Amino acid sequence: MPSSRPPTSRGAPPPRADTPFTLAPGEPFTWHSESDAPEPERLSPADDRLSADAALKRVRRGEYLLYTGDFHNARQLLGAIGRRLGHAEKARSPLEAFRAERRARQLEHETLSRIVVALDSQYRLGLSRAPDVALACRQVWGEPTTAFTLVPLKQLLGMLGAAEWRRKGLSVPGLTGLLHPHYGVYLPTRTDYVELLLSVPDVKGKRVFDVGTGTGVLSFLLLQRGAESVVATDCDSRAVACARENAERLGLARRFQAMEADLFPEGQADLVVSNPPWIPEPPKNRVDRAVFDEDNRFLQRFLEGLPSHLAPGGEGLLLLSNLAVLLGLRPQGWLEEQFARCGLSVKWTRSTQARHSKAKDRSDPLHAARSREVTTLYCLVPAPRGA
Repeated sequence: MPSSRPPTSRGAPPPRADTPFTLAPGEPFTWHSESDAPEPERLSPADDRLSADAALKRVRRGEYLLYTGDFHNARQLLGAIGRRLGHAEKARSPLEAFRAERRARQLEHETLSRIVVALDSQYRLGLSRAPDVALACRQVWGEPTTAFTLVPLKQLLGMLGAAEWRRKGLSVPGLTGLLHPHYGVYLPTRTDYVELLLSVPDVKGKRVFDVGTGTGVLSFLLLQRGAESVVATDCDSRAVACARENAERLGLARRFQAMEADLFPEGQADLVVSNPPWIPEPPKNRVDRAVFDEDNRFLQRFLEGLPSHLAPGGEGLLLLSNLAVLLGLRPQGWLEEQFARCGLSVKWTRSTQARHSKAKDRSDPLHAARSREVTTLYCLVPAPRGA
């Protein structure tokens, strides 16, 4: 999230587009961090002379390194530091492996995020041979508000990659037209859950709620199959903007409404669909919220509120992986107990084995669990009275 130092009376003139620049001590800047890390209190200069070993020692001491050298050398430095961090420790159980993997990923994120770069008042990157990053920055942050912006290089690289996905678009099975994801919105590259939705019968003429819409992909599949309308919600403003833009691109905006909301929209629908976060652990950053659901809070609240948001004869469609059960993060049978507690019955299910790349990667620390992962589509209806 951004933070901004108050401006001073002294401002540096903007550099030429082809001229690397540095941030002077005391210069006002805006700091952007996806993990809400506080802005650096002290920045140490670094350039192409810095070795990966020396950089790692310095960031481990708590330094933030403001890189002012060559863009390609900076990327190589990040990679070299990452390789020196090693891998997650060996674990005896899937749960231990999961915990170790998360610790390793968090350490990598915290370490690499201390390599920082500066952008000027036009979002030009102050490194030689730097690409044009202005569009990617404006897509995520809007217009610059101070003379300089600081951002972890690792985050900026992620933004550049996302901007390319957004430009090219993504083909999704069953969807006519391309989906254009935004930075920070879950990318539906795992198509197993999307394909399960194609098996839902009788969607024509149905009014739909899509809870936690993300890119809007589930809404668009249902609309293209004949659903009358969709009201979609998401707690993240980026996801709402992404879904609206994609509805326009696909010619579905007239029947699609997206709003920022904690969970359900008001009223009732014939179909209520959700593909909630499937790992009941705390998210580490904003992007994590699409995958991690601390203490199953989102899932439980969805199930508790579902009966009251179903129109007479309506159905709830829940897409959920069993990876949490395989990792030992959720006991076997817990989900069925929640259905009963919330007054819901399972009308039917469809399941598919995970086909994403990690399920086939034997070098992955979680391969034992991921190779057995199954995603299930549950069709839920209110339980009969007295059941």
